[in-house]
Amino acid sequence: MIIEIDPNHPEPRKIARAVAALEAGEVIAYPTDTTYGLGCDLQNKKAIDSLYALKRMKSDQPLSFVCHDLGDMAKWAIVENAQYRLLKRLLPGPYTFILQATREVPKLLLLKRKQVGIRVPDNSISQELTKAFGRPIISTTAGPHGGDPFVDPAEIDDAFPGLGLVIDGGAGGTMPTTVVDLTSDTPVVVREGASDVSVFD
Repeated sequence: MIIEIDPNHPEPRKIARAVAALEAGEVIAYPTDTTYGLGCDLQNKKAIDSLYALKRMKSDQPLSFVCHDLGDMAKWAIVENAQYRLLKRLLPGPYTFILQATREVPKLLLLKRKQVGIRVPDNSISQELTKAFGRPIISTTAGPHGGDPFVDPAEIDDAFPGLGLVIDGGAGGTMPTTVVDLTSDTPVVVREGASDVSVFD
């Protein structure tokens, strides 16, 4: 099912439909400030298994926590003062930051290093969605594993027939987030993406 949502002024009743799908254990597709994402409830193991299966990813491949704001991030990641200042300056924005996980993170989402990748997209739909849902959406890029992301919501709907819902917020981007590791004293750019990396020089 595809539902159109105004990208500038998301309609609350439509956001509520997407939240209901997440709460029912469905995997949904939704826009961010970079590419479209596939996401589900981080507290629902069956939904996470479905997400991996839809994307044809191995279960040791990391997923991102898409949060509403910095306050939401603090429950799932350990954020020191220096890290907080950097995050406050750059978020919301097209970054995924790798941080040490807190004990709140479900064990099935933890890799050996006990780290999480967290982002706060600069996108009205994803922000309203995570705010209404009340917890992060565990996510991956809406595209074939290792391939280019899909930009057309109808194309996403066709490519992933097991989706509970596709939010159409207009054409998506093709450039993924910039991934930055903040688990050491100096930020390390793991992947250059849609944002300027010179801020970490």
